[in-house]
Amino acid sequence: MKRTAALVAVLALVGVTAWLVWPSAPAVRGQDQRITVVDGPADDQRVEIDATFFAPPGAGKAPAVLLAHGFGGSKQSVRQEAVRLAQEGYAVLTWSARGFGRSTGEIALNSADYEVKDVKQLIDWLAKRPEVRLDASGDPRVGITGGSYGGSIALMTAAHDARVDAIVPQITWSDLAGALFPDATGKGPANGVFKRMWAGIFFGRGGGGAAQGLEALTQRPEAMTAEQARCGRFLPAICEVYQDVARTGKATPEAVELLRKSSPVAVAGQIKAPTLLIQGQRDSLFPLEHADANARAIAAAGTPVSLAWFDGGHDGGNGEVDWLHDQTAAWFARHLKDDSGAAPVSAFTVTRDGGRDPGTRQRIRLHPEAAAYPGLGGTDITPVTLGGPEQHVVNPPGGSPASISTVPGVSGLLGGAQSNVSVSLDMPGQSAAFESAPLTAPLQLTGSPTARIKVSGSGEVTLFAKLFDVPDAVQPPTLPAGLVSPLRVTIPEGAGSVEATVTLPAVDHRFAVGHRLRLVVATTDMGFATPAEPASYRVGLASPALSVPTVATLAAPPTGVAWWVWAMPLAAVVLAGVLLATGRTESRKRARRPAAAPESAAEPVAPLDITGLTKAYRNGELAVDGLSFRVEQGQVLGLLGPNGAGKTTTMRMMLGLIRPDDGQIRIFGDTVTPGAPVLSRLGSFVEGPGFLPHLSGRENLELYWAATGRPTADARFAEALAIAGLGKALERAVRTYSQGMRQRLAIAQAMLGLPDLLVLDEPTNGLDPPQIREMREVLKRYARDGRTVIVSSHLLAEVEQTCTHVVVMHRGRLVSAGPVSVLLSSATATNGHGPRLEDVFLDLIGEKA
Repeated sequence: MKRTAALVAVLALVGVTAWLVWPSAPAVRGQDQRITVVDGPADDQRVEIDATFFAPPGAGKAPAVLLAHGFGGSKQSVRQEAVRLAQEGYAVLTWSARGFGRSTGEIALNSADYEVKDVKQLIDWLAKRPEVRLDASGDPRVGITGGSYGGSIALMTAAHDARVDAIVPQITWSDLAGALFPDATGKGPANGVFKRMWAGIFFGRGGGGAAQGLEALTQRPEAMTAEQARCGRFLPAICEVYQDVARTGKATPEAVELLRKSSPVAVAGQIKAPTLLIQGQRDSLFPLEHADANARAIAAAGTPVSLAWFDGGHDGGNGEVDWLHDQTAAWFARHLKDDSGAAPVSAFTVTRDGGRDPGTRQRIRLHPEAAAYPGLGGTDITPVTLGGPEQHVVNPPGGSPASISTVPGVSGLLGGAQSNVSVSLDMPGQSAAFESAPLTAPLQLTGSPTARIKVSGSGEVTLFAKLFDVPDAVQPPTLPAGLVSPLRVTIPEGAGSVEATVTLPAVDHRFAVGHRLRLVVATTDMGFATPAEPASYRVGLASPALSVPTVATLAAPPTGVAWWVWAMPLAAVVLAGVLLATGRTESRKRARRPAAAPESAAEPVAPLDITGLTKAYRNGELAVDGLSFRVEQGQVLGLLGPNGAGKTTTMRMMLGLIRPDDGQIRIFGDTVTPGAPVLSRLGSFVEGPGFLPHLSGRENLELYWAATGRPTADARFAEALAIAGLGKALERAVRTYSQGMRQRLAIAQAMLGLPDLLVLDEPTNGLDPPQIREMREVLKRYARDGRTVIVSSHLLAEVEQTCTHVVVMHRGRLVSAGPVSVLLSSATATNGHGPRLEDVFLDLIGEKA
């Protein structure tokens, strides 16, 4: 024992010593620069570029990296990543593109005549820096990386400047015309459907909105001139084209030509720089199809190219900041530093959800790899038989109310970012559905499925196709990544019908055993322009076979994924979508006054009153069985139970996501139904935080609140930001946050407006002990102010210290409910337990050792 203790002491001393002497990251300082460039078709426009140069540590020469920002951002948006790359031995130059930040000029959407010429002159500037390594020819060794708008300039510059040695474009486009006017029949943007909401974000505020910078959505209107309000800082020609297509909803030849001048689609075959394309799986603006098109064009020229599909994109997701940095650093190390020992980057990598670590409760992300990129057709095709009769569908007058697949740029904020699925809402009478039999084996879809449909009627028909994962009667159908394929078909005069092959969105999604695949073809979608004239059609299957691509080398299923990982709800997405679709702004206002008491109210109206709640699975097994309990004002209630106890199903019914088979839920006296106005008095945080990674913490909160449509004064931002306790980090991009920081920001988001009822799932997940203690006091203080808190947690010791009351569930039934103090004292008196909630809990569910 003495020898063991001595060994432990020595190891501890070695560990502490190593920690003390371990070198910290070298200090890096940015040097602000004003670089004058000349551009334009006639090289007659002078533009002042606001840039910052980060010299690498040490006195040697290093490869250079041009780090580009996203649309609506500036050089400040990428400062932290610039410092990180400089610390790893690169000379880094960031800049605000023309028309953004403090740079002069107007936005030309990465045109070869404007932005590309600017970046070529930035490379000239780098070639003169003593810190930058030069090739034998005297050219600088240089790479370019950036996301969205920044990813596009990496591709465009590499196509026009042979000095570029490596690029890592992220979440960007191949064909900007095809992105804004997609067509699932393959006929191109001239036949495409206008992506109205994203185009409005991208263009509407002239220099803000899309990608990594939605700053324009929170820009003060009074700060803009009349011309800026109309065109912002866009070139007049771009402004005029947008105004035209926004009115008609169709791509003109002039619009297609202009947008393709800013697209890699025409020039990607000229790229000779080794390319790592990183594309987000949560992206309704530039979906995976764009990376596929870029990859095929670059590979056709014999240039090395790799692809990575990660958990992120313009619609949110985790962002995987560290993993993306590691992939980028490994690519540059191999192709800029000539480091043969650098970590290899596979030809094709996909991020998949591996469930939660049972110890830390942190999400596990797996990255299966393939030695070759198979394309969106996969390595194999699995046919799935669909069934269903021909069905009548209508296009409503004015295209409203519209179905919802995703709310562009906002879905991540509202909660749909932590799994690669989304809730969709289809309006009755506006969609046809065709469904498979339950799967007898799991099916891993990787790529773009295809289906063949028949449309009957007359004239031009606009439709939206999407593929759902249908679990059972209890769990709602989910739409992988929230993506939809728009299409436009024309029925020849006198023909009566037409057939079309529809390419569905490219996704990576696993359909479990017993699940069904459902093809839905709708006439409307909130994100797109639809015909204003009312019309009716018939939609059927031209072929029952749905072709599902798979990739054998990526087929290993993730481990530990339980249904509740993704089944916990995106209530806010559905509610916000319905409210946006119907325009019922009155129901979005916070009802701070108490609800009217029921006729028989002999006691105060409770914040939550559940009576006889019952919900059964499709096989008849009860998920929730006659559950009844009541939560009073000022209580902090812990909802406890083992996996499968019914807590998740109860919370989903509480949030109005699913309807009970029997029983009732009342919040402040009002019955809960999907979209009920009383839900505006409830704040919730479930299944992990979902934020737009490239906005700051403050911008995420402001944009979330703006999406609710409520007055800014009602948000109580000061209190929420104080709760977050993030200090100056509030001004940093969320992609730089730790898990604990994201958790605190998410709880602050749930508390915006100081809702009367707060429902939190695992609020201390990812927090360290001091932060847990702080969160405990926050929740107690929140309830002491007269509000009510419901907490679901697996940390029983924390529940014991935080909650005033508990509800214990087991196998769908109520086992015990009441004050924590009474439960503990009763158990101690009758069973001899010490005052530990864990012992009482295990005894109640019959698992006491």
